[in-house]
Amino acid sequence: MGLEEGRRSGELPSPARRHLFHVLTGAAAFTATAALSTQASARYKRPITWCDPKLPCFLRGTSILTDKGDVPVEALSIGDRVITVSGVARPIKWVGQRTYRRGAGSQWPESIEPIRVARSALADNVPSADLYLSPLHALYIDGVLIPIMHLVNGSTIRPGMPEGMRDIDYFHIELETHDVILAEGAAAETYRLFDNRETFSNFAEYFRLYGRKEQAPPSYAPFLHYRGRRDHLTALMRLGVSRVIDVRDPIQIAYDRIAARALEAALSA
Repeated sequence: MGLEEGRRSGELPSPARRHLFHVLTGAAAFTATAALSTQASARYKRPITWCDPKLPCFLRGTSILTDKGDVPVEALSIGDRVITVSGVARPIKWVGQRTYRRGAGSQWPESIEPIRVARSALADNVPSADLYLSPLHALYIDGVLIPIMHLVNGSTIRPGMPEGMRDIDYFHIELETHDVILAEGAAAETYRLFDNRETFSNFAEYFRLYGRKEQAPPSYAPFLHYRGRRDHLTALMRLGVSRVIDVRDPIQIAYDRIAARALEAALSA
């Protein structure tokens, strides 16, 4: 499929299921994709095709659901219990953090700038408020993990910072195993180890508590990621063929559904 995958459980949607989805929503989705791509072109010169693979994080201020209610990610500590998508409260093993400061008049690199997922972009009241993630942070959609950078549509999902926020403070939550939690009501992955521990400013805290010997746990679900321009070209070819027979990959299916939702909201506004 031209996608990087990490599996723990679950299967990708079957061809029959994808075809049924296409029959029901394909026309609207392609119209939405074309319209939003045109709208986004003035602001974004090209799709986000690369980002620092060591930066999947939540932006400061993101509300995480815990056994005591919603708590800003920066206020969470080791031992606090977060609610997973399965409904189970699990203790936090570690909270990683990192800060980026922008020079006067400069712009954030696309590999670092947060991506805003607008309220209700994914479904009614999901997320329940604007959600800001680093580009590679994955959402759990249709049984797979999709980096938010691949769902940018220039409308309801687009790069940007909260008003009045100048510096980027990123945080990530690690549990004993990789899991999915609720951030502003949206299903988002917890920290997944892939040679990126030392990119956090407080990595020494982790090594002091747990030692340096680490083994990456299995991914909660398949992690799908376009790894470069070649994968993006393959994806575009799939979209063209899908006008005749649906061969879209799971990222495209999710993108088209979200783009169609954004167009519908824009038309009804």
